[in-house]
Amino acid sequence: MRQEQVMEAYDYCRRVTQQASKTFYWGSVFLPHPKRRAIWAVYALCRVVDDIVDEAIDAPRVGHLLGSASPRSALDSWRQSLKHIYEHGGDNKGFIQLAWSDMLETYSVPLEPALELIDGVEMDLTTNRYQTFDDLYLYCYRVAGTVGLLTAPIFGYQDPAALDRAVELGVALQLTNILRDVGEDARKNRVYIPQEEMQRFGYTEEELMRGVINPAFCELIRFQMARAEEYYQHAQSGIAMLDADCRLAVTLSSTLYRHILDRIRLNNYNVFTKRASVPLKTKLAAASQYWFQQQLAMRAKSTV
Repeated sequence: MRQEQVMEAYDYCRRVTQQASKTFYWGSVFLPHPKRRAIWAVYALCRVVDDIVDEAIDAPRVGHLLGSASPRSALDSWRQSLKHIYEHGGDNKGFIQLAWSDMLETYSVPLEPALELIDGVEMDLTTNRYQTFDDLYLYCYRVAGTVGLLTAPIFGYQDPAALDRAVELGVALQLTNILRDVGEDARKNRVYIPQEEMQRFGYTEEELMRGVINPAFCELIRFQMARAEEYYQHAQSGIAMLDADCRLAVTLSSTLYRHILDRIRLNNYNVFTKRASVPLKTKLAAASQYWFQQQLAMRAKSTV
């Protein structure tokens, strides 16, 4: 019976991942089955705690979906639930908890980054502007860099430097999210682009709220994109540090997310009314390309 419950829990995490991030899910299917399930469990936690805050912020528009619980108490409940799992073993109070309990029997996923992740999403309850990039970096590290630290033990690595690269990849992904969602976030009165940099490029918040796309805005977005590209570039070397059976999946997820930046360019930097998304044909082409490259590399290695 327990095994059936565990399978149901992982399937729930799979559905959450598939519905919330098609790009991330697309990469995950190239992982070995046990690692794939564990990655879904990690992503499902990320999604559910983020939804707690998003629902609280959207409550004036869509109605409060948390019942009588405040968002902070709901987040704290997740903190306590995770601590219980790590300190006392299994927890079957929910699908995600059960999946995590099972996952931890195989993979040494650390607790601290999961708690920092919750701290990060909680920042959205009190902070909707960031003065400098250093301020924004803390947010990006907590909500996305920590995901690299959570997933690295699942992917497998030998060199501790892989953890630094994993954090950099997480930050790159979050910076990409921020650029893709500028318009959506503005409608929620959230501005993640650092205020200092908006001022430097001569673009005002009033213009951002009106969705103005002018030369100053395009230069500002190009600057933000260059920073994200730099984080992707730094993170690249970390993929080779992972276990061989995970490199294709991580390469594919990273590449497809990086393609979102290309779509922003193709949309002429319109991140207000056009959502940058990666077409299926691009995903298929990337999957074929990297799979073929991996096969060639493995064949070359076997002949040495």
